[in-house]
Amino acid sequence: MNNRLALLFLVILMQFSCDNTNNEKRLADQMKDAKKRETIFANIKKGWEFFDFPINETSEATISTWPQWKEFMAELAAKPSKKITDFQKKSKALTKKAMALNMNIPPQFDTPQIRSRIATLITQVQMLDLYINLNDISDKKVTKLVAEINIELVSLQRQMDKIVEKNKIPMEAGESELLQMIRDTSRAIPSGNSPMPISPVSPSNNINPNGVQR
Repeated sequence: MNNRLALLFLVILMQFSCDNTNNEKRLADQMKDAKKRETIFANIKKGWEFFDFPINETSEATISTWPQWKEFMAELAAKPSKKITDFQKKSKALTKKAMALNMNIPPQFDTPQIRSRIATLITQVQMLDLYINLNDISDKKVTKLVAEINIELVSLQRQMDKIVEKNKIPMEAGESELLQMIRDTSRAIPSGNSPMPISPVSPSNNINPNGVQR
């Protein structure tokens, strides 16, 4: 009887010991994960620095004439700070504001060069939203995308400024008329029609074989 009690006590003790070991391991893993999340959050918070201000007079002036540009820059300036879910919500808001940049583009900026840069910017913001909402967040990838978005923001604003400066250059005398003539001529010629053949000139009876008119 005593042997049975001793054996039962030993089994209970081993079970208790295993439970303690598992609990300690589980607690250690939880602390490790919490430390990892804390480090990721700190790195993202530190690297979440957008160029949320106009870099030239053209960009600053455009804020008053392009509401979507103004709203996007304002969204960039509002930096979250409390927890990672705030950054995740911010990335979704940035995606919506970036996609809206395709609307109401000022006529002088509605060019293939500007639209191409907007498309690239939208793609980068969407990628940021994707990576920051993964279960296993890569802080390095997130901060790299922030840097790439900043580069594209600078490129977009410089292209806007280049267009404005180009429009300030006066045309030389007669250049506008020449451009208008070229446009009118291109519209007047039917597309796909080949030039009419030139008929050979028949020899005149008034011209002798030596080429002298009679």
